Amino acid sequence: MSDTPGSSPTLEHPSVAKVAAALTAAGQPHSAGRIQYLPHAVRTAAEAAAALEIAVGAIANSLVFRMTTADGAHAPLLVLTSGAHRADTAVLAALTGARDVGRASPEFVRQHTGQVIGGVAPVGHPAPITTVVDVALSDHETVWAAAGHPHTLFPTTAADLVAATGGIAATVSSAGTTGKAVPR
Repeated sequence: MSDTPGSSPTLEHPSVAKVAAALTAAGQPHSAGRIQYLPHAVRTAAEAAAALEIAVGAIANSLVFRMTTADGAHAPLLVLTSGAHRADTAVLAALTGARDVGRASPEFVRQHTGQVIGGVAPVGHPAPITTVVDVALSDHETVWAAAGHPHTLFPTTAADLVAATGGIAATVSSAGTTGKAVPR
């Protein structure tokens, strides 16, 4: 990977290549072709926003939760939330019909996304993941999401995130859940 920011991806890293391929397959080659490589890892929305010199709310934070489904099975839940606030697990459980939604371990995240915490992309996973896209991202003309590695981001829109992931757009936070720097 390059040591300087750039808009021409080399796609050397397997996870980044999978994300680029998934974006292209989703009809979004414009996002795939604009993956940015940053010289320093950006593991939080605040770090990503600072690196790009944009509002933290324009960062699509990729949060993977472990949900317990109605039949008692455990499944991943990907929440693409605005970096300006936190997702509320009670709200997420109500949205998905899950019995419980809780924090996922790094191993669980890697197993279901093929990516490490801090670089989890909305796409490029081994299998589809139930996804919820925060409606607050629609407040920004362009949003930025991780591209499969902590040094990479790509530009997109809230609508394109919904389309690429097959997710649903919803309010994912409740009052009082703003301002925390959480890993992407």
